[in-house]
Amino acid sequence: MIISLCVLTTTAWADWPQFRGPNQDGIVPTPEGKDKIGLPTTWSETENVVWKTPIHDHGWSSPVILGNQIWLTSATEDGKNMYVFCIDKESGKVLFDKLLFTVDSPRPLGNDVNTYASCTAAIEGGRVYVHFGSYGTAAIDTKSFETLWEQRDLPCNHYRGPASSVVIYNDLIILTFDGADLQYQAALNKNTGKIVWKTDRTTKFLDIDIDGNPKREGDFRKAFSTPLVREINGSPQMWISASYGSFSYDPRNGKELWKIDHGSYSNASMAMFGHGLVYLITGRGNADLMGVKPDGEVVWRYDKAIPSMVSPLLIGEQIYMINNGGVATCVNALNGEEVWRERLGGEFYASPIYGDGVIYSFATDGTAKLYKPGEALSVFAENKLDNGFMATPAVDGKALYLRTTKDLYRIEKQ
Repeated sequence: MIISLCVLTTTAWADWPQFRGPNQDGIVPTPEGKDKIGLPTTWSETENVVWKTPIHDHGWSSPVILGNQIWLTSATEDGKNMYVFCIDKESGKVLFDKLLFTVDSPRPLGNDVNTYASCTAAIEGGRVYVHFGSYGTAAIDTKSFETLWEQRDLPCNHYRGPASSVVIYNDLIILTFDGADLQYQAALNKNTGKIVWKTDRTTKFLDIDIDGNPKREGDFRKAFSTPLVREINGSPQMWISASYGSFSYDPRNGKELWKIDHGSYSNASMAMFGHGLVYLITGRGNADLMGVKPDGEVVWRYDKAIPSMVSPLLIGEQIYMINNGGVATCVNALNGEEVWRERLGGEFYASPIYGDGVIYSFATDGTAKLYKPGEALSVFAENKLDNGFMATPAVDGKALYLRTTKDLYRIEKQ
């Protein structure tokens, strides 16, 4: 069933091809020659909803958008059936709904925070690459909807389920496997799905936790982060925080360039880059936000209200982040000094986005809280939908594409 509340046609100028958008940073590009995009700042179930499309089963993967297509994934609650969808961007009509993988005995998640379909796909001209962790990866033709290849030979006990998203780098599909048993990066040939390189983490796991207690295995070894790729002085680097270590790799061949050992685990936040520094969040436990030079030298650390799941935003010379418990923080990106730290309220797992001078944060109760970057926290709008947010949103043109726990919305000014 598609709930269409109005009809609207616009010309899009910015696709959303991967997790956290065109530049993997949560920043919505502004059209050339314009000061603003025209994104909505108010909505409800009856206001500024272009369409609302139910998505069956469970999945926290973000929508990815190219042209007139939106792609996302879901899975049954028990993880035995895994689906891929294509939705028409203008109408909200489901164009393609396929059972892609079946799994006889998926490992139990052990919590209600994750799903078996939390990895966000990546899309480029003619192809979308969907990923369900060790349960399978596939390339699908976006015109014929034919499955071009499948890869199911990358083992990993995700323990709490997979969540790391797909990264396209040149002719490679880069995947992340940080499980309770194995921790590694891998790259596939995007034309064939065959493994090009595979690099194990050189992690130094500790025998005791930060409180001196004997360490449990699973939760202290897994992680959920997605790598960030940037060019540094003409050479690519790929950065990611995993359990007990943050790493830099050459994405062309998987060579480890440097690592920083730390005492945190179960991280899901993505790295950021700006002002000549890599910004890395270490995870749960003894957690830090670190400013690191591209050669691996740690310049500064900040350790208050650090998020383990939500990826932060780098806006100008300030970093904005919110932890699971709803504490929002602004930190100076140049020196790591705290600008402000306030309780925003609510519970957050989706990562925020920034566009038109506004930070959009999405809570698990379905509330979106909007505030502007600056020297103090000042929320100027709160908008509520019927169901909660676990997936990070996408943006295309003047529209927000919001996935709640049950539906996908197109939200746009009317």
